[in-house]
Amino acid sequence: MADSDQLTVRLAGGKRGEADYKGFSFKTDQPVSSGGEGTAPSPFDLFLASIGTCAGFYVTAFCLQRQIPIEGIRLVQTMHRNVESHMVERVDIEIHLPPGFPAKYRDAVVRAAESCAVKKHLARPPAFSVVAAKME
Repeated sequence: MADSDQLTVRLAGGKRGEADYKGFSFKTDQPVSSGGEGTAPSPFDLFLASIGTCAGFYVTAFCLQRQIPIEGIRLVQTMHRNVESHMVERVDIEIHLPPGFPAKYRDAVVRAAESCAVKKHLARPPAFSVVAAKME
């Protein structure tokens, strides 16, 4: 049996949306070039940010477990798009390590970042179902 939880989205006028999930509220908007007001990240921007921040979490956990300072570590994510479809075809993540980072952990920290749950879900995407429900 599958476990489930819910996220609720409210249409907030214009091209804005607000999602409530686990006690947090996420605001989205479309860029001005797409008819929005540019007041918040687009939903796709949040999706892309979730990939990098997820990898960053795993890098942080790896370092904390080994008492390696995280100061000076940053991740740079580059999205490569197909020229015709404009779809992202490849995502590169570079982990920039400070000079004092232990050389023996360089490959292991990359493996830690590759453990990202968002990345794993992209590799095995969920099934989607969209229905129109009657208001009660």
